[in-house]
Amino acid sequence: MANLEQFKQLFNPRPGNHFLQVTTKEDEISLVLQEMMDKVSGILNIAFYNEDNLKLNQPFRALPRDSDIVIIKDVYMSHENQNMLLKLSYLTLANSAEIIIMEKKGLMDLDAVKQKLEDFEFRTANTIDIVDGYDLVIAKKMHMWGNGL
Repeated sequence: MANLEQFKQLFNPRPGNHFLQVTTKEDEISLVLQEMMDKVSGILNIAFYNEDNLKLNQPFRALPRDSDIVIIKDVYMSHENQNMLLKLSYLTLANSAEIIIMEKKGLMDLDAVKQKLEDFEFRTANTIDIVDGYDLVIAKKMHMWGNGL
């Protein structure tokens, strides 16, 4: 992941924002997110999954409507309960907030992931090819739509 400038353009952090990254380890993406949040006195929370325990059906912890963006990286396709990950993401996101799912290229059936996001009341799901070696799917939790209001 050499150049992350386009990735940074996905975000517009504001003072007091909370971002949540769900991942297996800190990496360049974590550092970029932390740098952006530091500049605006925001908070980056990281929920770590041990790569060996992804199939244990365990939830991550997050407060309801506490996150302005959830980034699920290298976890979604390996986790035993993808529905739970999407439900928890939906619950922790503020209204009009976004979810980003990142997986190594070729692991995701992009159309199926977009449909799954739609099934969980995320809207405007799109794929974006801006991070070398990764597929990204981004969608929005819309105010007054669907679950969790």
